[in-house]
Amino acid sequence: MRPSVGLLVAINFYLYTPSSSRSVQIDYENDSFLKDGKPFRYISGSIHYSRVPRYYWKDRLMKMYMAGLNAIQTYVPWNFHETTPGKYDFSGDRDLETFIKLANDVGLLVILRAGPYICAEWDMGGLPAWLLRKSSVVLRSSDPDYLKYVDIWLSVLLPKIRQFLYQNNGPIIAVQVENEYGSYFACDYDYLRHLSKLFRHFLGNEVILFTTDGDGEGYLKCGSLQGLYATIDFGAGGNITKQLNTQRYAEPHGPLVNSEFYTGWLDHWGQKHSVVGKEIIAKSLDEMLALGVNVNMYMFGGGTNFGYWNGANSPYSPQPTSYDYDSPLSEAGDPTEKYFTIRQVIGKFKKLPIGPVIPATPKFAYGTIGVKKLQSVVELASYLSFSAPVTSEYPLTFVEMDQYYGYMLYRNTLPVNCTQGTILASPLNGVHDRAYVMVNGVFQGILERNKIIWINIIGQAGSRLDILVENMGRINYGKDIHDTKGLVTNLTLGSQILTNWTIYSLNIDEAISNGLLNKLQKLPGLTATTKVNVPSFYLGSFVIPSGIPDLPQDTYLKFPGWTKGQVWINGFNLGRYWPVKGPQITLYVPAHILSTSAVNNITVLELEKAPCRGELSMACAVEFVDTPILNATNAHTNMHNYLFRKYP
Repeated sequence: MRPSVGLLVAINFYLYTPSSSRSVQIDYENDSFLKDGKPFRYISGSIHYSRVPRYYWKDRLMKMYMAGLNAIQTYVPWNFHETTPGKYDFSGDRDLETFIKLANDVGLLVILRAGPYICAEWDMGGLPAWLLRKSSVVLRSSDPDYLKYVDIWLSVLLPKIRQFLYQNNGPIIAVQVENEYGSYFACDYDYLRHLSKLFRHFLGNEVILFTTDGDGEGYLKCGSLQGLYATIDFGAGGNITKQLNTQRYAEPHGPLVNSEFYTGWLDHWGQKHSVVGKEIIAKSLDEMLALGVNVNMYMFGGGTNFGYWNGANSPYSPQPTSYDYDSPLSEAGDPTEKYFTIRQVIGKFKKLPIGPVIPATPKFAYGTIGVKKLQSVVELASYLSFSAPVTSEYPLTFVEMDQYYGYMLYRNTLPVNCTQGTILASPLNGVHDRAYVMVNGVFQGILERNKIIWINIIGQAGSRLDILVENMGRINYGKDIHDTKGLVTNLTLGSQILTNWTIYSLNIDEAISNGLLNKLQKLPGLTATTKVNVPSFYLGSFVIPSGIPDLPQDTYLKFPGWTKGQVWINGFNLGRYWPVKGPQITLYVPAHILSTSAVNNITVLELEKAPCRGELSMACAVEFVDTPILNATNAHTNMHNYLFRKYP
């Protein structure tokens, strides 16, 4: 039975007693923060605990501390902790409380961005996809069908963080409500008021609650609310004084705050790698610190969209696995030239910690590893689907199948002869996001959202039609975050709407983590596929060499000759690879998922074409290297107007 809100409040009253000697307040008269009654300014950096393995949290936090930061900022992705309704996970890499404690132990204050929406180039902006089970729900609004789940989630999250508020002897000095709401179409003040009351209900009246919006009055008009301190975000290279004056539209008095000072920018598959020069960052940072501005650098520590957590922008353009962001600390946590430049600037305004900067973590090139072809996804569909396939007259979406990430298989039969080639089409652009089409196991082509809405297919009437649909990440920003996945509208064959589908919900991650693919190879009659261009699995293994000290070490996985897919090491989903698109070529492999005492297994799901040259005896291979490649296409340079404008 779920405890009532009233009971939770009563429990909190007794558990968390504020310390009268500790406080963080806003001094409106002197345009400053006060910490313990004295003027205070934070110099902060963003790090996302959800994008950095727990194994490396302390390493990253120590490096941020040694850069001269006195605070960090982090998001709480709701869908990271409640992947299915009512089931909460705060363990392992999701252990938010341990992350906050580590920051406190290191000597860093915490600015917590608690959502419920966060953007962050994270799948659906951190909102759980299961919210879409009611198709009419209006996200980020006072729609009761949305708020009822927000209330439940925040009644779980906020009591957890109350003990870590600064006045309760913890490190949290401020908590953000929502995120960049002024950029959203709804402009629902009742929604913001509801959130404000809820945060106060659980966190009390002493904590500073704030909002963040772009540096335009239009953003602040819908994004700010009385009782929530309004801050802004902007990047380097502009007129700092003019940009800061925007905040005065909503906050005539109080501390100046740039909650997202962009040290880099995000990437998209098939587009150029974003790079922002250290010189322009240093100049703007110096100007802001000289004016007494409170600054949070976004990002300070890069990270990784492991698994399926990457987001996308609209018009639909998914982000890659790497969230390096051209940050001062790279995706692997290595100090860059930008790190030392920023540290030097900070040193002009405050005393830097004594001691050397923590060096980069060592990397090791484990070399080329052969992988053996197994079966295609189509051949293994019944094994990968842990529940019976569902029949439906029309296609069902991921959410309707109670699946939220990964891949689903749609099966049908050709109702007519297509021996001369017949158009298979999604007239309403309803393939979300990429569909791999096969007839009797023979590859026919790819349908892709916004790009390819029809292909010609060949086959006899009665032939089996298989369509593997990939969810490539949900839109995380703007009006299109209500992003449904799968075949979201009907397909046509010629002039005929295809009906009577059989749909397989595929649990590939669980199958791999349980070693199912290995076990299946022992079944009689199950042989490896001979086709190289249909979605198929490949399996390899390697042993970390002995006699070399300090192994395992971080490494990077490269895919020479491969096209597009997903990869797992020892059951850990590293994420997506797509080297033919770029700009990311290598995937970051953190040391903690590797083993020195057992064989390491690599599972590759190649969706298009593997580099094996036909014969099964000719093995494919992947390669471990010690240097990342994130810029396979030309870098964005001197692109301030492009990099730091709001999404359309």
